[in-house]
Amino acid sequence: MSHPGNTTLDRADALFDVGRYEQAAALAAEHLATDPHDATALVLLARCQHRLGREREAFDSVETALLAEPDSLPGWLMRTHILLALKQYEEAELSARYSVELAPNYWGSHYALGTVLDRSVRVERRREAYEAARTAVALAPEESDAHFLVGLTAQRNGDHRVAKQAYETALRLDPQSSEAHNNLSLLHLRRRWFRPGAWTKAAEGFVESAALDLNDRQARYNLETMAWGTAAGARWVALLGFVAAALGSAPVRTGASGGEALVPYLIGAAVLVGGWAGWALWITRRVPPRLRRPLLLVARGCKPVIAMAVAVGLLGLHSVVTLALWRADAGVVGGLGTPLFWAVVITYWVSRSALNRRAPTEGRGR
Repeated sequence: MSHPGNTTLDRADALFDVGRYEQAAALAAEHLATDPHDATALVLLARCQHRLGREREAFDSVETALLAEPDSLPGWLMRTHILLALKQYEEAELSARYSVELAPNYWGSHYALGTVLDRSVRVERRREAYEAARTAVALAPEESDAHFLVGLTAQRNGDHRVAKQAYETALRLDPQSSEAHNNLSLLHLRRRWFRPGAWTKAAEGFVESAALDLNDRQARYNLETMAWGTAAGARWVALLGFVAAALGSAPVRTGASGGEALVPYLIGAAVLVGGWAGWALWITRRVPPRLRRPLLLVARGCKPVIAMAVAVGLLGLHSVVTLALWRADAGVVGGLGTPLFWAVVITYWVSRSALNRRAPTEGRGR
């Protein structure tokens, strides 16, 4: 926004645009020291305070701006976003509706209203949010945020086809939209059992989203969930291998000889090796090389993923040792295997619960 004849506010705007909110706020405050009733400067100060997480200060600033200029559209829109951050949804809705009254042909007013209504748990209000988002798109078809809101509200209402189209349009308009990458990936993840490559597309989108916004906790959590799911999925191979190794080596350990011992042993070994080889091949195809490093980095910093992977790995290693050391005492092998078996089962539920507790409490499109 340009401020003719006021270089201080122009500099503050420029600093805000590059994310230097403290410096921008200082310049806005410097200007307000000489003109305390400048609504434009007050709204700019409120925007800086909002980005810095100082919501109460931001609310005071925007209220002062609206006292100075009661019909300031930027002021009412900023007030809406601040009230949303304060979780004062009823007041936020009133501000958004007044913004629509002030500027019924401005896409941002409808966008603000749709954003507020989307927070509601009532189905009819979410449908109204979708209509508000569609109006925003009709007024400004070149605005990526408007298409994103259509996707978000359609996704909330269960219309995943429309949501997918809206997110794809948002990304065509703004390829750097981390939120659109993230939410489109969530839709791909829903189809992972029905469409080949959907899981890989979802992972690629989450990686892209996290790379575009390093503070996007939701994208990182989604990657943690995928990494945990990969480790948890391997538990079935580990459990199958455990049973195969135990049954295959049992005849040898009980004194059987010849074909009576050899056939079960070879079958058990084939099931163990085939199971892990098949799983490794499946994972190699599912997770291409470009995704392996990001997933490993995320997994390394996530305790639920590490716990699940360790439990599965130990049981898998025990199965290999059971077959390799077939002359070992059966009581020693079985005594260690049973706790490891139950450790996998228990770790699955405990780590799953721990992972759920890591989920961000709020986020767009979740």
